[in-house]
Amino acid sequence: MAMTSPQARTVLERFPAGAPRGSWPAEKYAAAQRAQGISAHVVMDLHTDQFLVVTDTTTE
Repeated sequence: MAMTSPQARTVLERFPAGAPRGSWPAEKYAAAQRAQGISAHVVMDLHTDQFLVVTDTTTE
């Protein structure tokens, strides 16, 4: 059985899911972060109804 290291996520920015343009602002922000060398991606937080731009950091 392979074990994986736990990951800690850092939330860089939050965008309301109910916005008229949906996830576009979050995706645009994540793309800008990636252009600066930050590994960012968008996830949906169903509990708060928000799109989160996060970066994963492996903890050891």
